[in-house]
Amino acid sequence: MSVVLSRGALRAVIGASDDAPVELRSLTLHGAEAVRPHPLVEVLTASERHERMTLGCRGTTVGARLRLTTMEKGVVTQTDPVTGLSVRTRLALDDGGLRVSHELRNDGAEDVVIFAAPTLSVRTAAEPAQLTLASGRSEWLGEGRWREDAVADLLPELGFAAVAQPDRTGFGQSSAGGWPTGSVLPVGVLSRADAVSVGWQIESSAGWQWSLSRGDGGVVLSAGGPTEREHQAAVRLRPGDSFETVAAGLVVSDGGRDGAFAALTRHRRGLREVREIERSLPVVYNDYMNTLMGQPSTERLLPLIAAAGEAGAEYFCIDAGWFTDSTDYWSEVGEWREAPTRFGGGLGRVIAAIRDAGMRPGLWIEPESVGLDSPVAGALPADAFFQRYGAAVVEQRRQHLDLRHPAAVAHLDAAVDHLVTGFGIEYLKLDYNIEPGSGTDVGGLAPGHGLLAHTRALRDWLVAVQRRHPWLLIENCASGAMRSDYHLLAVTHLQSTSDQQDALRYAAIAASAPATVLPEQAGNWVYPAAAMSEGELDVTLVSGLAGRFYLAGFLNELSADALARVHEAVALAKTLRGDLASATPFWPIGMPGWDDDILCLGLRQEDGSAVFCVWSRGAGGADLALPDVGALTQIFPSGAAWPTGAADDQAVVTVPAGPAAAVFRGERATS
Repeated sequence: MSVVLSRGALRAVIGASDDAPVELRSLTLHGAEAVRPHPLVEVLTASERHERMTLGCRGTTVGARLRLTTMEKGVVTQTDPVTGLSVRTRLALDDGGLRVSHELRNDGAEDVVIFAAPTLSVRTAAEPAQLTLASGRSEWLGEGRWREDAVADLLPELGFAAVAQPDRTGFGQSSAGGWPTGSVLPVGVLSRADAVSVGWQIESSAGWQWSLSRGDGGVVLSAGGPTEREHQAAVRLRPGDSFETVAAGLVVSDGGRDGAFAALTRHRRGLREVREIERSLPVVYNDYMNTLMGQPSTERLLPLIAAAGEAGAEYFCIDAGWFTDSTDYWSEVGEWREAPTRFGGGLGRVIAAIRDAGMRPGLWIEPESVGLDSPVAGALPADAFFQRYGAAVVEQRRQHLDLRHPAAVAHLDAAVDHLVTGFGIEYLKLDYNIEPGSGTDVGGLAPGHGLLAHTRALRDWLVAVQRRHPWLLIENCASGAMRSDYHLLAVTHLQSTSDQQDALRYAAIAASAPATVLPEQAGNWVYPAAAMSEGELDVTLVSGLAGRFYLAGFLNELSADALARVHEAVALAKTLRGDLASATPFWPIGMPGWDDDILCLGLRQEDGSAVFCVWSRGAGGADLALPDVGALTQIFPSGAAWPTGAADDQAVVTVPAGPAAAVFRGERATS
């Protein structure tokens, strides 16, 4: 028995026989195979693990016993006759590929403890020697450091077939703790230049893992989480209980690596319900980065507000520090009420100045953190905070709210409603600067599942806040981009891509950001400074133009020429944003390296034209070839043209010595 899902040129076949579990039998694009038949579901329990020994989540005992119960279009149910565990799999095709999730339900008579149930379990049609893996590492100040590796080097041929055994370890990545993108990324691409490439994305704000292993000629991908091994996660299903896995996306493309990233981009757009207030993609000014650094005052803010309004910013966000008179307020966060004396004339005076300058006001809060010196710490019940073994989880003099608890939700609702109705706040920057470890065991959950349950409650809270205040924009931030996943980004407006304060280093982050975050959500900081050279100024401005233009800096201290350059960039950002929400990224000279002298990001438009952002951080003099480009026009900066030409039917840009940066528009080449 089989069912076929199709959308455009994409076709998936899910099938089952009487004596085997359900398989994803094929996934094709324009008839070209992306995957080979492979069991759709694997399950590790506390009492039953593998049919044959391996450290991965494949060839599981329970998974091998699953048999088809019902099969409908997009929903497949299987049951294990021994434990009574049933698995209901939901599959949906979108513009990028296939989205998958599973619901596990205990229909048996005894408890079943789930240790792992990966969302994706697939086997590629291509063999290891044919594939290249693009994967990313991340870190505070160094987000999105991508690399490409030959899969045959990661999964060498060790002769497992001769002993009729699967490989034991494979290759993979796994998150740790509450920063799901704080060390490695839940995204990957297996590319093949001459055939179909595949990519994946795990949509979780909690623990996740993905791994690759050799499998009968192809490569087996397992992706999901959290798991008992990596994240101290286990869920006890008593008879009648159920559990929903995290969702994940599997995309396919016949356009190689960049085609797979384009498919991931389309998949991410399909996850979002964009509210009307979000569609204009407004330019935001924030007073933090390389500016007030969390020490705002009326006297310091007023000239910044005037300058930001004149530059064309549409929102002005007052960052950290507005809620207390202390300069060291780390352990005081949590109440989110106006500082008693920090602002001469009160916070209301500053907000009025923002509106008078033609902008909408915003504030920074860190909703999940409560400092030990905050009055909230003693006002909420103990179970409203993360705990382990009966003791509060304390990280750097802060506790972590648990949004499963109604008192925690009520506290945050009251805080946000006060800011929105009392001060007219229309933008909230939500930060997340502590990492709580594996999670919380309140309520008898394993800590990894406690963390997962909290992040699901956090998303529910975000959705409810925006329903209550539909004009409110919400920025997702976590010490930069330590939690830039599409469980949260599907329901938030903007993602701060880093806290990196060096413009030259930030260029590498901005150039790679669209591999992980939608271009229209990638908030790249732009922080002009009076001490910057003309080239350094262009570098930070082009980083902003590579995604969402996120402005900061002492604009009031700039020279007339530098300020004119900023105004030009803001105006261009507003011109480009109309196409940003439909653009797909590509990298003409390869994925950006952290120390590369030349960086290049392309944003392809629906009509085939493209915008190219180019940064020079080295000696220059190199000719940068841009394939499939006809007429090439420099659109920023206006006063310093880079030499352009053509060679071998390709557009060529001669890159000057750095620091320097420019933006070009390339028309589609005609044959």
